[in-house]
Amino acid sequence: QMPWEEVRSEMVGEKGLSPEAADHIGEYVQLHGGLELIERLLQDPKLSQNKLAKEGLGDMKLLFEYLTLFGITGKISFDLSLARGLDYYTGVIFEAVLLQQENEHVEEPVSVGSVAGGGRYDGLVGMFDPKGRKVPCVGVSIGIERIFSILEQRLEASEEKIRTTETQVLVASAQKKLLEERLKLISELWDAGIKAEMLYKKNPKLLNQLQYCEDTGIPLVAIVGEQELKDGVVKLRIVATREEVNVRRESLVEEIRIRTSQC
Repeated sequence: QMPWEEVRSEMVGEKGLSPEAADHIGEYVQLHGGLELIERLLQDPKLSQNKLAKEGLGDMKLLFEYLTLFGITGKISFDLSLARGLDYYTGVIFEAVLLQQENEHVEEPVSVGSVAGGGRYDGLVGMFDPKGRKVPCVGVSIGIERIFSILEQRLEASEEKIRTTETQVLVASAQKKLLEERLKLISELWDAGIKAEMLYKKNPKLLNQLQYCEDTGIPLVAIVGEQELKDGVVKLRIVATREEVNVRRESLVEEIRIRTSQC
């Protein structure tokens, strides 16, 4: 990931390479592109005389032909500066880089760093084979912590709240001694295929129940109280807007389905 000038300086100053040779290498390692670049390199007078170079470019051409069939060549770049484990990999190497646009008007995506990398290695399995046979393998390592870190940064920047549960509705009560009624209602919702849950304390405070929904992203609260039981209704609260509507008990399942389809 060093700038070319630093790499060139190390080649000449520490590795003993002549400036002319380093400059010739620089002509290639600063190239990146797609299938058109591969075609151009295959016609290169110097590379066309090198058997290994021709084989490598042939592999890359075949790879890009497959990528074209998948329709993802716009997300792939053949980068000659990429180098990984020279004593380990024996074929194509790759690196996944996450791109992020600063705003809608940015034409060129901005790189926020590598999140995965890997390649082909034919010698690893042979190290554990008594006969030392080469076995073609491809491996990739994914930077899970880095991905999570980037996701957290994006969520903070967007101020979007992510749901940590699939629960559609929390069954709550506003008064004490209504545990049985909550259990009865949640059973009805489960039987209807509604993803519902409740706090299993005997007499949880309504404020705590509502806060739980906000913390976990549950979109609806079905509130049962003494007056609601008398009237044969359930108070349905939309957590995002804090709007409350009374819904007939027999219509509750359908109302929940309508409301959650809009979330």
